Formats: sequence, structure tokens, C-alpha cells
Amino acid sequence: MATPRLYAGEQLRALRVAAGLNQRAMAARLGLSVSYLSQLEGGERPLTAAVTAALARHYPHALAGIEGQGNARRLAALHETMADPALAPLGADATIRLAEERPEIADRLIALHAAKRAAEERLALAEETLVAGGSARLPWEAVRDWFHAAGNYIDPLDRAAEALAASLNSSPKRDPAKLEGYHGLVPGGPPQAATPLRQGVALPPPLAGEELEAALGTHDIAVATDPDPDAPLARTALGTLVLNGALAPESRRFQLAHRLAATAFARIIADVVTTSGLDAPDARHLLEIGLANYAAGALLMPYAAFRSAARAVRHDIDLLSRRFGVSFEQACHRLSTLQRPGAAGIPFYFCRVDMAGNITKRHSATRLQFARFGGACPLWHVHEAAAIPDRILVQHAETPDGVRYISMAKGLVKPSGRFTRLSRRYAVVLGCEAIHAADFVYADAVDRAGAPTPIGISCRLCPRPDCDQRAFPPADRRILVDPLTRNTVPYRVI
Repeated sequence: MATPRLYAGEQLRALRVAAGLNQRAMAARLGLSVSYLSQLEGGERPLTAAVTAALARHYPHALAGIEGQGNARRLAALHETMADPALAPLGADATIRLAEERPEIADRLIALHAAKRAAEERLALAEETLVAGGSARLPWEAVRDWFHAAGNYIDPLDRAAEALAASLNSSPKRDPAKLEGYHGLVPGGPPQAATPLRQGVALPPPLAGEELEAALGTHDIAVATDPDPDAPLARTALGTLVLNGALAPESRRFQLAHRLAATAFARIIADVVTTSGLDAPDARHLLEIGLANYAAGALLMPYAAFRSAARAVRHDIDLLSRRFGVSFEQACHRLSTLQRPGAAGIPFYFCRVDMAGNITKRHSATRLQFARFGGACPLWHVHEAAAIPDRILVQHAETPDGVRYISMAKGLVKPSGRFTRLSRRYAVVLGCEAIHAADFVYADAVDRAGAPTPIGISCRLCPRPDCDQRAFPPADRRILVDPLTRNTVPYRVI
């Protein structure tokens, strides 16, 4: 029986509008002509295999609403499976036919690919555990792994924070022109302010510090400031939140949001901790703090508004930071959490690296997975960024599995508040697979036609035999040492 033709003009147009794109931009993303996209949206033409495959690559969750949950999910998963460089390439038409005509084989291929990925992750974990000298996880490692397993998206907390932000935003007392941190980066904002957001992205101004203080007051929590720069960043005692007077405005706002989230969402956080599977008391306490941090970010950068703004400015982090009154790092971290089912953002990886090369924060919604122990690949531009504060570096890189990524890294400095104490210096990096380059403004700064930088996960896990930047040989390979031959690295990986 022939597969019925699918006309989905209204859904395709709604998808384009939700993404904040005009027809020219949408056509370029899907690899179509503007006239052909116009005919699709007008219901004059049905979706073809090529168009469906393009939608599966860029909008897998939206495709589910167009052609049905089961079929769309199978097609999106099969497309990801066949995109694995370890497999022979399969054309768009063949992928569509396989998903439609032999779904049982498609499902087995998807399951095999998932098992392959899981086996690779288990092998990497085993190798790193051996390198680290034991199998026991420290509490902070257990919490880090929990967030990774959760996809760095906590639905009940995210939705609760979004609802609270909407409630605070609806206050009739708000005067957008007077609110702290407001820069008018929306249509209808102050006439003197530039507006890089595309028309139609109507967003409320960011929550100001005084509004968060007022919200804390409804929970009988007062706010005070400690002028001592050596005081804790924040402490709560006897119904008072005391903040360090040296905090930058965005850090102060985040601490206010953290205490508000920890108080307002205490029951939700407790439920998540109870079902987390973490037994060690220290790990459970660290998870409570991490969940409150997550909720604070979701409160300051509500999901739908932040996702819409991010797409409108092609994920320009400086613009997003100004628009939502948050730090550069906070905006990067929030972008890595936009994985709500049915409304997911671009899959990003995000990490923070200190001056010694230690990864102190990490998450990946991409195929790239960070090493659990030790530092990152020395060829990664994040190390250079850490030494050059306030300069954005962009890199086009390829991992050993053949997947290419576009990433940006920026070195940051957190002032200590006094001359006699060193400031904190580190770098953050945010990246996505090169297929999403059209939505990532930093991709404009690299020549993707040229050879990408060959990076690995870490030297212990990298299989590349010819890298002269190695610090250690790979944990699962033999080496050959030739005393009569001298190279940059004194051994050869075999």
C-alpha cells in the first residue's frame, strides 16, 4: 500500500514563526528554495522524504507533531543512528523508506546504536576509574553524574520556576523603563535602545533585584548586606539572607533567586532528592544546592522566553546576558539545559575549566562526552581562552569519531573584592555539532570548508596515534618505544 501524502502547511508555518525565522532563513536551513517552502506552507505540495529528513535533523520534536509521535521519533532516532561516522552513509530517501517500510529493522538498528553508545560510555568510565585509582565516587562526582543522567533538564523545577517568573512579571507595579538590568532589547522597548531581537519576540523585562527581594519577603525572609569582602557570598540565618557586599549585580541577583527558589520549591526539591538514588548524606545535600541553583537559573531565564530570545539572536551570549541581566557563564549554562520534550533547544555541550586545566563544571547534550577525571584535550581552545580574559575564541573541531563541532570559549575573571586576595580566573566553553552552525552566531567566524582541529576527549581516552600534543598514552593501547628514533612524543601508539 502506498504511503499517503502528507500536507502540513499550517504546522510548517507555525514551526517557522516559533523559531523566529522568515521564509528565506527557514528555506536556507532546510536546504530548500524560498518558492518551494512557500508552496509547502501554502499546502500546495506535500512533504517529501528530503524535507522530512531535514526536519528530522533540525526539529525532531516538532516533526512529531506533524506526522505522529511514533513515526517521527523513529525517523529522528534513525537519522541520528545513520549519522554515526562509524556506519556507512545512508541517503535521506533510503532512511525514510527504511523507517516507513521496515520499522522493525529500523528499531533494531536504533537499539544497536544505543547499545554501542552505552558500551563506549561504560568503557570510558572503566578506563577513567582505573586511571583515578578506584571505583568509589566522591559526593560531588555522584551529583555531577546524576545531573548528566537527567539530561541537565529537571522538568518539575523548570516549569515551577517559569510559572513563578510569569507571576512576578504580571505584577501591575512593574515599570520596565526603571527596572535594574533592563536594556530594552525587545520590540516596544525604550526608543533609544537598539533591538537585535527579531520582530515578534515580545519578552517581559528581566526580574530586578528589588522584585526578588519583595518575593522573598512574602516568605518572611529579609535581605541584608555584609560589607566585609571576606564574608560568605550568601548566608541565611534567623530569617535573613545576608549577601556579600562585593558581589557583582548579576551575582547578587542570582543569590536572591537561589534563596527564593530553595524556599518556594522546597517540596519539589525534596521529592527529586528522595527519588535520586543518592544515599550519601553529603551527596544529597550537594544535590539540594545544585537543584536550587538550577531553579534560580530557570527563574531568571524562563524557559520559553529564553529559548525564543536565544533563537532570535542566534545564541549570541553577550546579548542574552544583557537581556536577562545574568552573567556570561549563567547564560551559557542555561543554554545547555534547554532540553524540554517537545520544545528542545539546540543540543549544546558546556563546561568550565580552571587555570590548571581541571573541568569544574560540565554537561553535554551532544555526542561529545567529557572525561570524568583529569583535564581536557590540550588542542582545545578553552585552555588558551583561560589565559586571555574577556576575549571570545571560536574553534571548528573534529573528535575521533568523525563528528564536527563549532564551539566558542571565553576567559572570565571573578574579582575577589580586595587586592590581597587573588581573583578567580577560568574559562567557559559552549559548543554544538556543526550541523547547527546556521543557528550559532559564532560559526560565522570560522572557515568550515577548511580542515577542523583534531581534538580528543582526554589523552587517556584519545585513540589518535599521531598527536604530538599528548601528555599520556591512551589507556587501552600499547605503545612502542624506539631508542634510536626521537620525536616530540617519545613513543608510538600501536
